[in-house]
Amino acid sequence: MRQLRTLTLSLLVVVHVPELRTNSRMINEAYRIAVGDLLGNVAPYQAGLLAQPAPVIFAGLRYYMPWTRDAAINAWNGSTILLPDVTRDTLLSVLVSEYGIAYIGDGGNTQYWDVMVWTTGAWFHYLNTGDREFLALAYSATTNTLERLERNELDPADGLFRGPGWSDGVAGYPSEYANTGGESGIHHWPRFNRGKVASQGYGIPMKALSTNCLYYAAYVTAADMAKELALPVRPEYANRAEKLRQAINRNFWMPDAGHYRYIVGPLGNSDQQEALGQAYAILFGIAGPEQAAAILRSQPVQPAGVPAIWPDFPRYQQPDGNAFSRHAGAVWPQIQGMWASAGAAYGNSSILGHELFQLAAHAVRDKQFAELYHPLTGEIYGGMQERAGKGIVLWDSLPRQTWAATAFIRMMIFNVAGLTPGPDGLRFRPCLPAGLTKVELRDLQYRGMTLNITVEGAGCKARPAGTFLPYSNTGRHDVRIVVSE
Repeated sequence: MRQLRTLTLSLLVVVHVPELRTNSRMINEAYRIAVGDLLGNVAPYQAGLLAQPAPVIFAGLRYYMPWTRDAAINAWNGSTILLPDVTRDTLLSVLVSEYGIAYIGDGGNTQYWDVMVWTTGAWFHYLNTGDREFLALAYSATTNTLERLERNELDPADGLFRGPGWSDGVAGYPSEYANTGGESGIHHWPRFNRGKVASQGYGIPMKALSTNCLYYAAYVTAADMAKELALPVRPEYANRAEKLRQAINRNFWMPDAGHYRYIVGPLGNSDQQEALGQAYAILFGIAGPEQAAAILRSQPVQPAGVPAIWPDFPRYQQPDGNAFSRHAGAVWPQIQGMWASAGAAYGNSSILGHELFQLAAHAVRDKQFAELYHPLTGEIYGGMQERAGKGIVLWDSLPRQTWAATAFIRMMIFNVAGLTPGPDGLRFRPCLPAGLTKVELRDLQYRGMTLNITVEGAGCKARPAGTFLPYSNTGRHDVRIVVSE
């Protein structure tokens, strides 16, 4: 008789979860739910540059692998503080090696266009951990991937990169890009539009605001990585970043409307407002102060939060007015997190408060952070989108979505408590929206320090201003800041 052997894989996960105390019971409970959703989506996995199975962060409860954009945004949202080793391994798992050269993985071309968000997540991981070995690999993967995408997707005619926006679903795009043979993925578009494809690269000719903002950030970050590694800084990165910033403002900015348009390209422009792209433009400094102020005034926000794209696409609407596109009119928490950060960056506590409290209310009601929500009712709602053989149908909103949970963690740690990491140390720019008068983060492990942070008051002007902790510090530090309007 053959004997069966069971292989037991023991995986150690190092978790640093700071305690949160606020005057809002709902916020406190939502934070615990967010941490639970994040930790519940950690599982063993092996792929990419992971040499052996290790704990990584899956995209959600019903996913069984990380995704490049999710891995990066989770790191940027703060998973790197709570789960530093797991975040590093997640970022490594979506890298690929071709003939010994590291590149950022693109999911087999199904998400090639915005893979450069990985660079932002990787840089944030370095800032929060000081892992120089990882940084060296991140710099190599970034520069290699930039060079490849410059060859394939950069259009010298206008200086912009081709490719869709944040959405991999066709429901995120106007009618010119709706013909995908009934398939839901936008990557199917070239197969059904042979006469319209771009002659170079993958073939999708649109240029999206959010994607081009990510390329700009990648150029700037590549130069920052080189400086940190004491490597020669390639002058072309600063030049290309500036040229791209100018191209974005020249092609996307609409001064009379006071916001950026969503898409430009040979099939026509879309003047809709892409919330994620506008948030990126503010956070990365592509938008100047006057532009940022105009964006913050003009961005449409619905009762349940900021919609991904507005106005919604007519093909998904129903007579009752309650149907919305999955990737446009619906509210996605990871976009809420970025929009809230953009508001906080300019001292707008009301923008931060709206997204924070709406997302917290949904999580406490449902005891989880769902993938997306109905913009009017706030109910869990999957939105309308094409499905092969079925036409336009209502999709599910998947449960316990990781980047939804980390979006809330982002708002609490980096916006409300105000942690602002830089190459030289940690600064604080806290912002307390209405409804929060006191916030404490206790036993936050940050590099070699243990931080107890207390923020009191109302608003985003801090006293003392300019609180700074160099990374050379060790031991326990108490940070107390009072904010005002």
